[in-house]
Amino acid sequence: MTTELDHLADLAGQGRISRRDFLGRTAALGVSAALATTLAGKAFAQTPVKGGILKAGLQGGESTNSLDPALNLSQVTYSFGKQWGEYLVRLMPDNSLTNMIAQEIGASKDAKTWTIKVRDGIEFHNGKTVTAEDIAATIERHADEKSKSGALGILKNIKGVKASGKEVVVTLGDADADFPYLMADYHLVIQPNGGKDNPNAGISAGPYKVTINQPGVRHGGERFANYWQGDKMGHADQIEIVVINDATARLAALQGGQVHMINRVEPKVVDLVKRIPGVSIENVSGKGYYPFNMFCDTAPFDNNDLRMALKLAMDREEMLTKILRGYGSVGNDFPINEAYPLFSTDIEQRKFDPEKAAALYKKSGHSGSILLRTSDVAFPGAVDAAQLYQQSCAKAGIKIEIKREPGDGYWSEVWNKQPFSLSYWGGRATQDQMYSTGYVSTADWNDTRFKRPEFDKMLFAARGELDQAKRKAIYHDMAVLMRDEGGLIVPFFNQFIDAAATNKIGGFAKSPIGEMMDGYALAECWLNA
Repeated sequence: MTTELDHLADLAGQGRISRRDFLGRTAALGVSAALATTLAGKAFAQTPVKGGILKAGLQGGESTNSLDPALNLSQVTYSFGKQWGEYLVRLMPDNSLTNMIAQEIGASKDAKTWTIKVRDGIEFHNGKTVTAEDIAATIERHADEKSKSGALGILKNIKGVKASGKEVVVTLGDADADFPYLMADYHLVIQPNGGKDNPNAGISAGPYKVTINQPGVRHGGERFANYWQGDKMGHADQIEIVVINDATARLAALQGGQVHMINRVEPKVVDLVKRIPGVSIENVSGKGYYPFNMFCDTAPFDNNDLRMALKLAMDREEMLTKILRGYGSVGNDFPINEAYPLFSTDIEQRKFDPEKAAALYKKSGHSGSILLRTSDVAFPGAVDAAQLYQQSCAKAGIKIEIKREPGDGYWSEVWNKQPFSLSYWGGRATQDQMYSTGYVSTADWNDTRFKRPEFDKMLFAARGELDQAKRKAIYHDMAVLMRDEGGLIVPFFNQFIDAAATNKIGGFAKSPIGEMMDGYALAECWLNA
C-alpha cells in the first residue's frame, strides 16, 4: 500500500489528480479519513514554481548521438527527446494511456482500423500548427521498411496511413488491441512533415525548444512559450543535460551542486548517497533488465547446447546480491516480469547448475575461451557483473574472456553488432511491444538474432486475441520457447535508481516505466523559490 500512496502523492504534487480523487483513492486503499486528509495536505502543498535553470547529469550520451528521434538509443537522447518532443499519447506510471496530441483514438470492431483525432491548437516550435498530415507523415517515416527507426519493429503491421481533415486513419494487416500503446514509443516524436525533410532539426511541440546540442557533452533548451500544457510542464526557464558517463563524477556533480539530479546511481553507493544532506534516493521497480546477449546465428552461440550451458552457468542470486545489492529481482532468460499484466507465474525459475552446464558445454563440442564484451555504460556495475559471471562459468569449466570496451561508441559499435555483450533494456508498455521491438525475426533491434517462425506466429496470434486468458496462454508458451532456446541471458530485472537534490527542487515523482520519471524529470520538476 505504501507504494500506491507514494504514487498518489506524486500525482497530486504534479497536479495530475484532484484533491477529491486523491481522497477517494486513498479511502479505497483502506486509509482512514483523518490520515487521508493529512496526506492530502502534504501532497497538494507542492506548487510548481516557474523560473531558473534546471540541470541533470546523465549517463548514456555519446559523440555519435543525433537529434533524430528515430535513432534514439540511449538515455541522454531518450530524456532530451522528451523535453523538446511531443507524442500522440503518453504512458503513465499505472500503465494507462493519457492522450497528448491525439485527442482520442478509436478502433473498428475487428481492431484492424484505428482512427486518431488530432487535438486543436497545438503548435510546433517553428510556429506551424500540428496537423493530421504531420502525424501521418511521422508514422509513415518510422514504419518505412527502409527506415532505421528503433520503432520499425512494432510498426510492421501497419499497411496504410491516411490523413483526412483532423483525423488520421491507420490500417493494420492483423488485429491489434494494443495499437494505442505502440504510439507511446519514445521514437515516435511528432515532427513537421514527420521529420521527412530534416529529422535532425530538433523541432516538435514539446515544452522546450532546443538551444544546445553538443552530442556526448551537453544538451539544452529554453521554455517554449506556446506549449499547450504550460501549466503542467516546462516550469524552468531553461533545462540542461550534462553528459557524465562516469558514475563517480556524476555523483560528485550532484553533491557539489553542479546538477540537480542524476540517473543510474550504482547500488553499491546507495547507502552513502542517502547520507548526503539534501539529496534523496529515488528508486523504483519496473520492467527494465540488464541482459547478456548472444547472437543465435553466430558461432559458437548458434549451438543451443552451448547457449544453455552459458545460461545454467549464471548464478543469478549471487549476481542480484553482489551487483544490484538487492535492488531488483532475478531474471529467467526472457524479457518479461511481474510488472506486465499478463505475466505467467508458473514458469520454472532457472537456477545455477554448474554440473549440468559443464555437461552441456562438453556436448556442444566447443573448446577454448568465449569473448564477452562489457562497458561501464552498459549498466551500473556491468564490468563487475562480467567478472562475477566469469567466476561462476569457471566452476562449470567454461573460460570467459572479458573485453572492457570504451563508453563512447558502445551503443553504436558494440551493442547489436558484437555476438556476446552486456546490454540494457528499459522494458516496454506491453508484452507485444517488448517482443516486437527486440525479438521478432524482422526486428532491427533483435540483439540476440533470435529468429524463429513459430515464435513470430505466436506473437501475431496473441496480438489479435481479445480473450485475455487465451492471450496469456500464448505469452506463456512464447516465454518458455525463448527461455529454453533463445540467446538471452537475464540475470536480473533492475530497479531504476536516481538521485535528486530535493532540497532544491520539487515535483520529482518515481516512475516504474523508466528512470528520470520516464525521461520527464526536467520537464515536470521545478526549482524551489
